[in-house]
Amino acid sequence: MSGQHTSWTDIPLTDNGRAQARTLAPLLNSHRIGAVFVSPMKRAQETAELAGLTGARVDADLREWDYGGYEGVTTVEIHRTRPDWFLFTDGVAPGTPEHPGESPEEVGARADRTLAKVHAALGNTEGCVVLVAHGHFLRVLTARWLGLPPAGGALFQLATGTVCRLGTEHGRPVVSGWNVRPSS
Repeated sequence: MSGQHTSWTDIPLTDNGRAQARTLAPLLNSHRIGAVFVSPMKRAQETAELAGLTGARVDADLREWDYGGYEGVTTVEIHRTRPDWFLFTDGVAPGTPEHPGESPEEVGARADRTLAKVHAALGNTEGCVVLVAHGHFLRVLTARWLGLPPAGGALFQLATGTVCRLGTEHGRPVVSGWNVRPSS
């Protein structure tokens, strides 16, 4: 991993990323899966395929946070000019008209739309709904699942090559598994 913020830049999976995706297949196959949604980025689609997920529906709302003017830039580089910058509260510098960047609230709105699709899918299928997407977006989605503001995504460190499970307990949203790695 380069540490660069990459949203719309469609970088390929690394060999390590491919290996991590393959190890997820047995873990995912241990669950009944009713629907799969995947980001339009090739790296997410390849991850889904290597993890053994079939029938994935591409959903533009699952794309990574639009980093605007910070696309391709590392946090270290941003801190040289904005030492106190924090993505989850400050958002990003404006980018081009095609990729203007998103505020935390805009990412939260996409997460809310995604969660509405998840709820609809759960009502129309038996089994889990799997999302294959990107770290910062999924952290915001988790915050929104729990009723937190988008900035609450900062509370969830998300590792690559892991599975996270959101669920309910007594009708209330919970995190029922986080950064779960397949057993060796």
